[in-house]
Amino acid sequence: MKSENFWMYLLVMFGVTYLIRVLPFIVFRRKIENKYVRSFLAYIPYTVLGAMTFPAVLYATGSFVTAAAGVTAAFIAAYREKGLFTVAVCASLTAFLTEMVLQI
Repeated sequence: MKSENFWMYLLVMFGVTYLIRVLPFIVFRRKIENKYVRSFLAYIPYTVLGAMTFPAVLYATGSFVTAAAGVTAAFIAAYREKGLFTVAVCASLTAFLTEMVLQI
């Protein structure tokens, strides 16, 4: 790759990233007072995080069956209001044991 192309790509990436971060401050100068909009915006980080991580979870073990077992265990533990560490351990342990039992 040529050096001048690298710097051009870096400059474009910087500009796009900067615009994405600064544009909301420019567009919304006042505090958002609408409680429905504020409620909606409060869930955006969790939604984006879930959308980014969930597909990767299904391919993390190399087998869809073990991944589905781990996700099911995680949902059950989370539904029972267990902590994040407990949910992660339950999901990992379930996926591991499922792989051991099924010899996948």
